[in-house]
Amino acid sequence: MTGTSLTGGPAAAAIAAPKPAMVLRLLAGRGVFRLAIQAMGVVLVTAWGAHDYGRFATALGLMTWLNFVPSSAEKSALKCLPRLRMTRDAVAALAVRVAFVPVLVVLAAMAVALVFAPESDAALYLTAAGWSISGGLLMTVSGLHRFRGRSTLDALAFTAAALVVGAVTAGTWFVRWSPLTHLGLLLGGILLILGFSAALLPKEWLRPGKVNGHRLLPAFGRTTVLLGMTEVLDVLATSTVFGVLALAGRTVDSGPFYVALLASSAFCSLLFYQLRLHQPAISRRMRGGGAAAGRARAVELLKLVEWGALVFLVAVGIALAIPAARAVLTSEGTTGAYLVLGVFVLAETVLFAVRLYAGFLIENTNSKVLTLTASASIAGLIATPLAAAALVPAMGPVGGFAALVFAIGARATVLRRLLRRHHPEL
Repeated sequence: MTGTSLTGGPAAAAIAAPKPAMVLRLLAGRGVFRLAIQAMGVVLVTAWGAHDYGRFATALGLMTWLNFVPSSAEKSALKCLPRLRMTRDAVAALAVRVAFVPVLVVLAAMAVALVFAPESDAALYLTAAGWSISGGLLMTVSGLHRFRGRSTLDALAFTAAALVVGAVTAGTWFVRWSPLTHLGLLLGGILLILGFSAALLPKEWLRPGKVNGHRLLPAFGRTTVLLGMTEVLDVLATSTVFGVLALAGRTVDSGPFYVALLASSAFCSLLFYQLRLHQPAISRRMRGGGAAAGRARAVELLKLVEWGALVFLVAVGIALAIPAARAVLTSEGTTGAYLVLGVFVLAETVLFAVRLYAGFLIENTNSKVLTLTASASIAGLIATPLAAAALVPAMGPVGGFAALVFAIGARATVLRRLLRRHHPEL
């Protein structure tokens, strides 16, 4: 490779797709962690009650997007590193630095809040931010270990994180720790795991050469920002629903919405992880002629998402026009309300998963399309709070998921049209 391009130059050694046994081992580690998070939600709502759990869920919901800030460096590295040879170590070192910096900033802000206003909402929110962004950093470090062929470290790290979640949750159940104490203990545990995991990275990745780093930073930084923007804006858009719930005086409803969102995010997180596992091999294949085929497939998937979201929202509109159906959609705390919420969660999960895969195909073609995916993410960020403001005050958590479906459809529409404008062959 010459210059500062991150995708050109001599081909690196062939990147093989992960073996099934390794995938199962990795999914087991992440799966145990996701199950621990799910169980934590159920236990805490019982231990704290609706009010405290609502504060806890709102804090986590508003800060979840930070999880994807450091992990954007992993996404960028897994796309770029398989295409590099001479500058691979320098780019990996850049990924480490880019991932660590925002974490340190958030932890510093959290420390200030805990010292000067330990009982404030700011302290609670910044501690939730620290937990979220540190989890994203652990994903990045684990992804770099996987790229080096040390996938066991990924599984061990998240199995250990699951044990931390389980132990702290059990402690909260018996001792009735406050939401702030609970989050602080979770953060302390994951930072300990993160320290051990980061220490096992190659020394040349932790102590990069200054020359290569300065030369490659602009190109790698642009790729990281544009690649990471999609997930960050997606989750930030979802976080706005919690803001709308709070502004509408329905903070207590943040609990049911958060628990339902955990079910959706559990499946989507495992899918997202699968895509990351296969990203190095797919990145190698999606060059040249493979890029055109990937874009064509993505356009077909985006069209399915558009129609799926449209049909679902039309059905919701018809139901709202029928008094009996509207009563079910706007009811709270009944069996029917929970069943309706489950249907909305299922629709949102399926549409999001298909849209996620379409975006993954597009992002791994070339760097020029990244501005298109970023633009579509901005459209989703605008659409979500607007739809939530219209639906959440009357429909609560169900309205929140209807807003997410609307935003998924809007983003798919924008992205498909941008692709067709820039690639007339589609």
